[in-house]
Amino acid sequence: MNVKKRPIRTCIACRSSDDKKELLRIVRSADGTIEIDPTGKKPGRGAYVCRSTECVAAAVKRKGFERALRTAVPVELIDQLKKAVQENENADR
Repeated sequence: MNVKKRPIRTCIACRSSDDKKELLRIVRSADGTIEIDPTGKKPGRGAYVCRSTECVAAAVKRKGFERALRTAVPVELIDQLKKAVQENENADR
């Protein structure tokens, strides 16, 4: 009986651990571009955050994305991330 382990990741804002699929991944690729990774499979350095506006706001305030990705994160990406999380929260209601 071979049970496959589910990957666990930690939110950069609230430090809670959850299944990789439940968190949102931001990735910095080898060429330096930063983008949201909905599949969680793109190559590059990744940072995970909960799918809540509170965690995204806390990560931005504490510069969690910059620290985790080791580079500056464009404001456009932060706005895009906030919009995606708000749409996700509205869809859950």
